[in-house]
Amino acid sequence: MSILADHQIRDLAQGQNMIEPFVESQKRDGMISYGVSSYGYDARVADEWMVFTNVNNALVDPKNFSPKAFVEHKGDHCIIPPNSFALARTVEYFKIPSDVMVICLGKSTYARCGIIVNVTPLEPGWEGHVTLEFSNTTPLPAKIYSNEGACQFLFYKGSEPCEVSYADRSGKYMGQRNVTLPRL
Repeated sequence: MSILADHQIRDLAQGQNMIEPFVESQKRDGMISYGVSSYGYDARVADEWMVFTNVNNALVDPKNFSPKAFVEHKGDHCIIPPNSFALARTVEYFKIPSDVMVICLGKSTYARCGIIVNVTPLEPGWEGHVTLEFSNTTPLPAKIYSNEGACQFLFYKGSEPCEVSYADRSGKYMGQRNVTLPRL
């Protein structure tokens, strides 16, 4: 298994529509960077947010998750309360080939501010907008900017396609278009 370089990511994005919309080079211009990097792709966070709240006294239960645990927000940024959490999604829609596995890491700009970005691996054959989890580990409110870089995806190519892909087993998060809450 080897990590894909910028030109290989570009080839898959253009030839197989692996990332849409696709930004061919890193963009900065006073923003948190996004687009292709040396060995990854820096994805943007969309302007749709679900911020954790306890206003409805909800219980967090992954087997019976209540949408009452969140308030919805749409805007050019999101303020995450101290020691709290928010969900969002990528601007980009991903279609992962059956011989590629994708790992996501947070961007250093947010990490240095105490913001942790968590994403589970994108499995071979999966497609959709990626639901992003932002944790504010600080005792202060934290601002996250919509339509700017939020995380970096690293693409690993297997020596051959897997026998059973995420699509083959009809994974429960296949084809998601919005911020997606836990499912059983």
